Amino acid sequence: MKALLCQQHGLPTTLVFQDTPSPIPAADEVLIEVKACGINFPDALIIQDKYQFKPALPFSPGGEVSGIIIAKGEKVTQLKTGDRVLALCGWGGLAEQVTVKADRVFPMAPGMDFITAASTLYNYGTSYHALKDRAILQPGETLLVLGAAGGVGIAAVELGKLMGATVIAAASSDDKLELCKEKGADHLINYTSQDLRARLKEITSDKGVDVIYDPVGGKLAEPALRSIAWKGRYLVVGFASGEIPQLPFNLPLLKGCSVTGVFWGSFAEREPRNSMQNLGELLQWLRTGKIKQSIYKIYDLEHGAEAIQDMMDRKVKGKAIVKIGNWVEEPTASSSAAKKETAAIKEVTTTGPLMIENIAALKNYTGKKIGTSDWLTVTQEMINGFASATLDFQWVHIDIEKAKAWMPDGKTIAHGYLSMSLASHFLYQMITIKNVRSFINYGINKARFITPVKEGSRIRMHATLANVEEQDNGAVKLFLNCEMELEGAEKPAYAAELISLVM
Repeated sequence: MKALLCQQHGLPTTLVFQDTPSPIPAADEVLIEVKACGINFPDALIIQDKYQFKPALPFSPGGEVSGIIIAKGEKVTQLKTGDRVLALCGWGGLAEQVTVKADRVFPMAPGMDFITAASTLYNYGTSYHALKDRAILQPGETLLVLGAAGGVGIAAVELGKLMGATVIAAASSDDKLELCKEKGADHLINYTSQDLRARLKEITSDKGVDVIYDPVGGKLAEPALRSIAWKGRYLVVGFASGEIPQLPFNLPLLKGCSVTGVFWGSFAEREPRNSMQNLGELLQWLRTGKIKQSIYKIYDLEHGAEAIQDMMDRKVKGKAIVKIGNWVEEPTASSSAAKKETAAIKEVTTTGPLMIENIAALKNYTGKKIGTSDWLTVTQEMINGFASATLDFQWVHIDIEKAKAWMPDGKTIAHGYLSMSLASHFLYQMITIKNVRSFINYGINKARFITPVKEGSRIRMHATLANVEEQDNGAVKLFLNCEMELEGAEKPAYAAELISLVM
């Protein structure tokens, strides 16, 4: 296979494009035919031997890929050959093939293209973890993003705005700031021509900034920290400037603020359930258009070193992507299940619930798919809560330690009726009927529990309006064929006919 290899540590110009043996997946790995690879700051560090992970020479940089699984190890059960996936490989992505541990590989959302998939995990994953989990950003707070036009920076601008913050974007040129404005930034600071601290004082009326997102480090760190509000949160994301700042620690004392590290890769490894929850939310926002990647340029594999160099030279606005091979994106996903879902999506809007004007209009949708709900992660807290509500305390549901020893994969299993009871929650995400007094879900018919839902699994519902029956009192009875999809499984969690009454 062709690969861009680091044979000796150094700058991108030392990388060599040549043939190398194809990798063989271990028992817990999959082999991915790489279609696209996202370029991130760690790629520049790892080839210079400046990163915390130090692969043996020779190796290919590139830690974020999209592609198709072409082989898998014998212990991999949740993924199959032919799946379109996005993955965090750490390194090895700037090659035609790469092996990745299965727990770091995720199915692509239906309709997602390979370029979009390769620009999702690192930037949005890092920024969302930083703002949601580390800063606990609240609506109405002020957020300063340094290096705001870079990959993680522009994602932070976009997410901060979506989360209800007043966003201050700081970058090195007016051209870069224009992109930040397009992504919703409320205030712009060119720190090449403007005094950062003076502008922040002016923008916040000397109150300071609640949250500072810093992937740059260097000389900007101290003036930014001096501009933080009381009880503010300073997020240490990275050091794109190449300089790790030496901050005076009397400032956190005087400001009553916290300086918080953001290491998304370690978070994803140590807290996989929370990481998957974040990823599900991000993919949903991407699917509905609430966030959208900004692609700076697409390079071919032979010129992948230029992509890394352009990032180091701060030319990149948004994301640089290396396309591997001469492929053309297929109009639909490759797996039969994804094709089925993609066809369903074409029938309904993907920007919210299906809006129906009145009861009479319901008949127009008989026999049609009405949509797909958002993903939901079934947590142990939900399982425990259901057990408490139903007084059903079977150990397979609530005894975590016993499940580790006796259950497949060492996980508890959600009660079948818990999954079934979520049907109403999912249905309300898919359909809204205007001008009605009530919408009551009162019956479930022909229910079949097919695949167990393990703790930490993600589920969502697909629904088809099978029939509409008029009632003597002017109400209508709806019969909906519902199928609960279990992410990564070939068969659904359950299928049933849901009966609702609309008045």
